[in-house]
Amino acid sequence: MAGGVNKVILIGNLGADPEVRFTPGGQAVANFRIATSESWQDKNGQKQERTEWHRIVVWGKLAELCGEYLKKGRQCYIEGRLQTREWTDKENKKNYTTEVVANTVQFLGSRDGAGAEGGGGFSRGPRTGGGGGGGASRGGGDDYGAPPPGMDDHNQGGHGGGDDDIPF
Repeated sequence: MAGGVNKVILIGNLGADPEVRFTPGGQAVANFRIATSESWQDKNGQKQERTEWHRIVVWGKLAELCGEYLKKGRQCYIEGRLQTREWTDKENKKNYTTEVVANTVQFLGSRDGAGAEGGGGFSRGPRTGGGGGGGASRGGGDDYGAPPPGMDDHNQGGHGGGDDDIPF
């Protein structure tokens, strides 16, 4: 297999409301964290639990929708890819962070976060490979640059494609 696979699927709960910003070119970008938990029994039969926090980045109209509909505590399904960013802080120290760049967000539970099933989902349409381009920095490690190719606004929609994408 040439090129490898970079795919992430998560279901978790938001730790805080999404933060939506706009690049100098007017492109929306939303940032939020979701928590996933796993539990197991140790060798003594005691229940153990671990929570993992994941940084999520969403671009374009999908970012605006996340800002409007996702709230702290709300459960969501995320599909995307891992991406590591690098930046230099004020002390000239290099920093790195790994994030999930989401191309699909499904809102789960009720709008008030009470846990009832329902909600809507949004995704970006078909994508081409490649990484992000350059762009202006908004400071503090938020230099996202341009969204990756194939993630422009005209490809966004309900399920990401036409009837040919429906598996039945």
